[in-house]
Amino acid sequence: MKDWIDFELAGGFEAEQTDAYRLCSKPEGWAERFGPDVVVSYKTDGAREEILHELDQWALLGGERFERVFGRYLPIKNAERHPPRLLSGDPEAPLQRTVSEHAVRYAVDFEAGYSVGLFLDQRANRQFVRRWPPRRLLNCFAYTCSFSVVAGLAGAETLSIDLSKKSLNRGRDNFALNRLATDRHRFLADDVLAVLPRLARKGERFDMIILDPPTFSRSRTGKAWQIEHDFERLLLAGLEVAERDSRILLSTNCAKLNPRALEVMGRYCLKTTRRAASFQSISSLPDFPRGTGASSVWMILR
Repeated sequence: MKDWIDFELAGGFEAEQTDAYRLCSKPEGWAERFGPDVVVSYKTDGAREEILHELDQWALLGGERFERVFGRYLPIKNAERHPPRLLSGDPEAPLQRTVSEHAVRYAVDFEAGYSVGLFLDQRANRQFVRRWPPRRLLNCFAYTCSFSVVAGLAGAETLSIDLSKKSLNRGRDNFALNRLATDRHRFLADDVLAVLPRLARKGERFDMIILDPPTFSRSRTGKAWQIEHDFERLLLAGLEVAERDSRILLSTNCAKLNPRALEVMGRYCLKTTRRAASFQSISSLPDFPRGTGASSVWMILR
């Protein structure tokens, strides 16, 4: 079926103990699997109905059975974002699930907010962390701390920062799901741009830093963050706490910033701070067509 992953790829995900992945991508929407559930994200009612119809066909052809299907409207304005709503399935079933990615377990919640708790388009970057395990990870805009969990499983100390205390508590739950004690892991509910200078003054240094900020947000004081204007300021602050051999992830879902634009900003910040680095792109995800999902590049300091 056009726009849908083939059954061999789905079988490959199952073999590697992954049950959370993109099922289809279309110009006006997409469908993603979270264990036995599916979330259909759509820009128009017509796109929603088309994806739902094709989902039934794909499941029938592949011998799949999904317990529930949720719908999530994709608005233009952040203020119009709402949690997914149940379209089919048992309305009495718990809205919390546990899914797996390369045998790492994550909690998802279909009523907690617009996003369910795991960004599937960051799978390759999480695998990068597993291949190059850090000693100390700084996870900025940590959300539910998936990068911190992967690093923690590899033996790293972590610091996860996010404005939302609720999200960080969900991150602690992800640590518990993977039987990770949190005595070597810190969770800080605060503004990343306020915290980074404090860390620098204390002499804290990290050999891996995750910079995957939202496209737009506001701090507790009401100050606006807009990624096109503020990413360079963020990276400059991040470089102040980066060890010489650090790896820094530059990532965004902003459609105006592709990997090349991220690298250009990275080179400007390197020149400003008189530091040297190379840049490494990650391999594309087989369930995300080119041009979909987050744009990412790793800065490898030397």
